[in-house]
Amino acid sequence: VQLQASGGGLVQAGGSLRLSCAASGRTGGAYGMAWFRRPPGKEREFVAIISWKDSAITYSNSVKGRFTFSRDGVKDMAYLQMNSLRPEDTAVYYCASGDAYTDAMRYWGAGTLVTVSS
Repeated sequence: VQLQASGGGLVQAGGSLRLSCAASGRTGGAYGMAWFRRPPGKEREFVAIISWKDSAITYSNSVKGRFTFSRDGVKDMAYLQMNSLRPEDTAVYYCASGDAYTDAMRYWGAGTLVTVSS
């Protein structure tokens, strides 16, 4: 499975960006997908996940109400709509996915940089 994230860039605080993640190489089944991020000088942190089982979405408290995670099962794409961006959202954003029928993330994209200026 290969993942490719895109859509990062420079935006002013309060602005919006939409990240995309294209998945390829799957062989069928239901898959969970997730977004993580790594702020400068910090550890990677969880942003949001869509469960393979029921497509339930869970967000981290830091992005809840501002970010929206969605997916297109036909195209095998995932999206992260980020609104009301803050400087602390600055990070490299990674999409991740697992094997079929598990929410354990195993595959990771290369990441896309989001920079939010104050």
